[in-house]
Amino acid sequence: MFLLVSLVQAQATGVRVRDLVMISGARDNQLVGYGLVAGLAGDGDKDPVYTKQTVANMLQRYGINVPAATLSSKNIAVVMVTADIPAFIKPGARLDVQVASMGDAKSLQGAVLLQTPLFGADNKVYAVAQGPVSVGGFTAGQGGGGGATVTKNHPTVAQIVSGALVEKEIPTTIVRDNSLELLLRQPGFTSAARLAATINTLFTNAAQAVDSTSVRV
Repeated sequence: MFLLVSLVQAQATGVRVRDLVMISGARDNQLVGYGLVAGLAGDGDKDPVYTKQTVANMLQRYGINVPAATLSSKNIAVVMVTADIPAFIKPGARLDVQVASMGDAKSLQGAVLLQTPLFGADNKVYAVAQGPVSVGGFTAGQGGGGGATVTKNHPTVAQIVSGALVEKEIPTTIVRDNSLELLLRQPGFTSAARLAATINTLFTNAAQAVDSTSVRV
């Protein structure tokens, strides 16, 4: 495969095949998780039932049994955590994650995401996220009683750079029936035909334009 790509690149007068196509099967996958952030200094959720229950469930993991109704969540917020995991990435690698408030928290400024498993579409855990969040917005001012409040961007959305640790590699198959399928980033019958012709000048009858999107090699 490396030889094929190198030779085709040499024939393409400066246009790299990797810029024109992607390999079928070698794509990113989406991950999502439900978790808690702590340390909000009064800006957390206003005691909704699901937040209290989530905190109670977390405490129970550590052997602390507290009725959910007795808890306060003003320094805690429930969040949804999302990430994209590339193909072929190995366990131990790091991913960037996005964190978004699910309840009525005012801001995620200063929050720390507690350990959150991230699930794929098959409901299996592929990564675990944790760490301090970085917020790209803010809310300033007291508000109420004639006070003014200023909000810039979205203080309830944040990210953690390299905040998730990959626990499991997503199975990926790129060779099917002893062939690869190249998918054009910008589909077109002319582009597909020219790509196949360029490959065939180096390897006779090695490539076939299947349609406007794909070339089989």
